[in-house]
Order: sequence, then C-alpha cells, then structure tokens
Amino acid sequence: MWYVIEGYDGQDGLAGRGQARSAHLERLVALRDAGRLLVAGPCPAIDAEDPGPAGFSGSVVIARFDSLEQARAWADADPYVAAGVYERVQVRPFRHVLP
Repeated sequence: MWYVIEGYDGQDGLAGRGQARSAHLERLVALRDAGRLLVAGPCPAIDAEDPGPAGFSGSVVIARFDSLEQARAWADADPYVAAGVYERVQVRPFRHVLP
C-alpha cells in the first residue's frame, strides 16, 4: 500500500538539511530504484522554487510499504529526524488514484 510521509521542519531545519541531505537522498534513491517511490520533495516556506534563507516548511514522501508500521519505522529512521530537521512526522495511508 502507498503511504504519505509528511515531515514538518523545526526552527533550525535549514541548517540540519544541509548536514543530512546526502544520507536522506540515498534512502529516497533506494526506494525509487526498488520501484516503491511515487513522489518526494521539500515544501518551500515561501512561494518560490528556491526559498533561499526562508528554507522549507517540511517535506512530502509518498512510497509503498507492506504496512503502516513499516512506513513509520522507515520515517523514524530518516536522517532528517536524527539531525533534528523535522520537529514532527506524520505517516498516513494513501490511495493513489491519478495519474
């Protein structure tokens, strides 16, 4: 089943993103290469493609896992969690309809 994982950045999220980005992306590439990633990306804190120092309000990942528990475990192990980028993470089932 698909799950949407939403990470919400804390106050110093931008600094932590820089430190943990490569490890975070490695995990996403592994999901993509396994055919389990629908979409992933950050949410700019302002209405701009490149928010600069405004940073990001969070990130969204939609990926396939065997269970909600597995999706939560994957999300909890994200390098952005360990680096303190996300102040909270929400994981919910997602029903892919379009496209």
